[in-house]
Amino acid sequence: MSDSNTTDFTNPSTFILLGIPGLEAAHIWISIPFCTMYAIALLGNFTILFIVKIEPRLHGPMYYFLCMLAVTDLVLSTCILPKTLSIFWFNSREIDFNACLTQMYVIHCFSAMVSGILVAMAFDRYVAICDPLRHSTILTNPVIAKIGLAVVLRGGMLILPYPFLARRWPYCRTNIIPHSYCEHMAVVKLACADITVSSYYGLSVAFLVMGLDVFSITVSYIQILRAIFSLPTKDARHKTFGTCGSHLCVILTFYIPPLFSFLTHRFGHNVPQHFHILIANTYLLVPPMLNPIIYGVSTKLIRDRLIRLFTHKGT
Repeated sequence: MSDSNTTDFTNPSTFILLGIPGLEAAHIWISIPFCTMYAIALLGNFTILFIVKIEPRLHGPMYYFLCMLAVTDLVLSTCILPKTLSIFWFNSREIDFNACLTQMYVIHCFSAMVSGILVAMAFDRYVAICDPLRHSTILTNPVIAKIGLAVVLRGGMLILPYPFLARRWPYCRTNIIPHSYCEHMAVVKLACADITVSSYYGLSVAFLVMGLDVFSITVSYIQILRAIFSLPTKDARHKTFGTCGSHLCVILTFYIPPLFSFLTHRFGHNVPQHFHILIANTYLLVPPMLNPIIYGVSTKLIRDRLIRLFTHKGT
């Protein structure tokens, strides 16, 4: 009998997503800020893409990287929210096994891409401030295209083992995932096998991607700050630092929540499960919502073009 039960769950046809365990009664209320954040993310990121497309002055490295960031933000938020809302609103908790693995891959792949894009943006700011005369010759369109391709390939290849490893584990315990989406460790923890390979590979990828990227960004900004503080006047320092402030805000909103989620998944056994899952959802919704707002407010060219767009329509 035990063999039969094991066989039934070795390759489950579906997983069951619980949403946010412990907060089922509040699912409808939680969906309101989630919907609001998603709507703002859609409107903001599509606006950024549209403005960069129609404004020739924005056809430069910083804004190309910003467009890449907007696309990845749209994919990340769209990957999780429709299914999450179907759980909250209609109690539609089933997700196909292959769809679950696909969602897992897309989430982690595009998260790695966002991290790579932030490194590219930090490099762009470094060259623009520390070597401005060579900025246009260093970051040419072919170079930007190669950087973008490298970011995509790195994310795609490093995360590719996630679904393949998850597929090979037997799932004989349960097919219920105490989460609102198919997060890597939340899925593989259901396996009734030694998942050390998946766990350590995920840990290695996290340190390789996040660790190296944070180190690269830190080095870039140390050089940037040295250049800023060497400027002769306070106004020049303030103006130059202002061009980096928006990028620093984006970096903080992207790295801090997933770092917390990553650490609590492995070491934070005393952290309430519902709090951890809320944070895990937040870091896939808040950055896509905030990024276009931060850049739209702080970048004069984008702000002016947006004002002219609405002023023109109103006249």
